[in-house]
Amino acid sequence: MQYINRSRGLKWIAIAAMWVPLLGAQSRQPDNTKNNAADRSTGAPTADTAKNDKSDRETMKEIRKAIVSDKSLSTDAHNVKVIAANGKVTLRGPVRSEDERKTVEAAAVKVAGAGNVDNQMTVKGGTADRAQPAAPQK
Repeated sequence: MQYINRSRGLKWIAIAAMWVPLLGAQSRQPDNTKNNAADRSTGAPTADTAKNDKSDRETMKEIRKAIVSDKSLSTDAHNVKVIAANGKVTLRGPVRSEDERKTVEAAAVKVAGAGNVDNQMTVKGGTADRAQPAAPQK
């Protein structure tokens, strides 16, 4: 009987040992202070400066849908800020790689059209140069 109780106790200790690191990781709060600092600069487009007219809302919705439906993209790419004003779209936020940056931009260009997308996304671990306007699609 004592062997059974000891065995159960060891199982609970093993289970608790597995959960302790997970609980510690969840107690850390994400710190986006550096990412959000750029939003405080004057004139930088932010979500609250997006226009509220129907065409801009629809543009943002379609771009967001295209980005989120691409399961090859990271959570960072899925969370890129999409800001539309007067038919022009600005993309802001960090992504994991230059490939993700290009994929998100291509989704926006497909919806908004070439020359209407300002790619201000950055690659984590470094700042990517501002994207040149996409070549006109044939």
